Amino acid sequence: MASQSDFVQYIAEQCSGAGTITVRKMFGDYAVYCNGKIFGLICDDCFFVKPTEAVRPLLRTIDLRPPYDGAKDYFYIADVDDRDYLSLLVSETCKALPEPKQKKKTPRKS
Repeated sequence: MASQSDFVQYIAEQCSGAGTITVRKMFGDYAVYCNGKIFGLICDDCFFVKPTEAVRPLLRTIDLRPPYDGAKDYFYIADVDDRDYLSLLVSETCKALPEPKQKKKTPRKS
């Protein structure tokens, strides 16, 4: 089951206190980015954040589960209605994650 666009937009708005939130559709679900850095997934109308030790003590409930079959475990975030809480989780997760690799530009053929 794919995620509903209303839920995806709601999560993006709830996390927006952390920075510029964007989403990209991937295989029927969504990758979620903050200031260009991927930090989470929305799968089957569930919100998942990449696990980091920096965020673990901030979680109200630690619930690790795969967002889709065959995936590594992510933190499942059930409490998506507290905007300040989500923004804090996103901000701290992004601080703990490495910077995205720069894509190599390929020369255009004339």
